[in-house]
Amino acid sequence: MKRALLFPGQGSQKVGMGKELYHTYSEAREVFDRADKVLKYSLSSVCFDGPEKKLVQTEFTQPAIFVTSLAAWAVLQKQNEKFDFAAGHSLGEYTALVAAGALKFDEALLAVAGRARYMQEACDQNPGTMAALIGVTPLEADEICRRAAAAGVVVPANFNSPGQVAVSGKRPAVEKAVELAKAAGKKGMLLPVGGAFHSPLMEPGKKKLAEFLDSITFSPAQIPVVANVTAREETRSEEFRRLLKEQITSPVLWEGTLLRLAELGVGEFVEVGPGKVLSGLVKRTLKGAQTRNFETLADFAARPAVV
Repeated sequence: MKRALLFPGQGSQKVGMGKELYHTYSEAREVFDRADKVLKYSLSSVCFDGPEKKLVQTEFTQPAIFVTSLAAWAVLQKQNEKFDFAAGHSLGEYTALVAAGALKFDEALLAVAGRARYMQEACDQNPGTMAALIGVTPLEADEICRRAAAAGVVVPANFNSPGQVAVSGKRPAVEKAVELAKAAGKKGMLLPVGGAFHSPLMEPGKKKLAEFLDSITFSPAQIPVVANVTAREETRSEEFRRLLKEQITSPVLWEGTLLRLAELGVGEFVEVGPGKVLSGLVKRTLKGAQTRNFETLADFAARPAVV
């Protein structure tokens, strides 16, 4: 049975994340200390002590989740476990690329910090929001967005699991999409997010991010990474650069990513970093798949012996 690493994205943050690992494992401590040095501010204190209103700001959230996940990964690497594939949800794709050896930590952290800033600037320039539509197929989500587009830009943004699609765009259009979903007997709810992520409204941020991504070094991955944009495995360095440029305005094909990993023979999914969102999506998408989480001291203490 093959195994895949999964790394979480924005929304999994919580005050206190990584603190236990920092004070217990030198490997985790080195990751946080290096991040503070690279960023020139104490990201570790934002992770450990908040306040929450600061941690939830995009410019802090994204690097915080990235660094916390890689601190947990640094501890897990001590165990000499072997993995066949990696994937990450949105922001988590950067984490996956570091774990797979395609990006260096320092450059990836600066890319994530820049991505967060550029996305926030795009949100300020093109205000918008997102909503979750529950009980809809991808085709139904497309049709709902097409009909709601009379009120403004709205597109499918995250295909997370069967029957769960997030849409993103201008608030009146997103509200219309929720209304149309409910009229069709489905569920819909606005999400507490700061902007229209993974939509054309992120275009101003895309240009700045592309310039930064062109300035850093990508290497061939040591294990294949299944990309958000294509839901296909990739190892080529230049293709990673192109895909990360596209990712910021493209839908996250997460359900497709999990299905592809299953096609490739993956039966165990190991989520590394804060929260258990991705493990939940695995269980909803792939019946019988095994999941494990590595976030806290208890998770590492409960780790089964490697066979």
